[in-house]
Amino acid sequence: MFSIGQIARKTGLKIPTIRYYEQEKLVAAIGRSAGNQRRYSQAELDRLVFIKHGRDLGLSLDDIRELVKLSGEPDQSCATANRIAAEHLKSVRERISKLQALEQELDRIANNCHSKTIGECYVIESLSNHRLCKHSH
Repeated sequence: MFSIGQIARKTGLKIPTIRYYEQEKLVAAIGRSAGNQRRYSQAELDRLVFIKHGRDLGLSLDDIRELVKLSGEPDQSCATANRIAAEHLKSVRERISKLQALEQELDRIANNCHSKTIGECYVIESLSNHRLCKHSH
């Protein structure tokens, strides 16, 4: 059995985050020791590692909740898990595309400023006039 501090160190999660996951019922209700300390089993540690990895990948808590539920049903089809991963991948690719356009626009603005005064500064002018932008953002 592990204390909440040990769990925090082993998972890299902060104690308030662990408590939040308990409140959200992503982790089963935790038993308490005679000294009223939360005590976690290996299964709860494994579940928290699973949740943290999902969060590190950017999955929503709702998606993680569904994946946690699915992980307890090993004979079920993995179609739902695959759908969740595919939808998240699509979302990540869309964000990457938007960030790349933003990067190009900022690079263009930053590298087109050759003046020495704010009155002639291309950065200031570009921020003041959206029509100078070449990319939608």
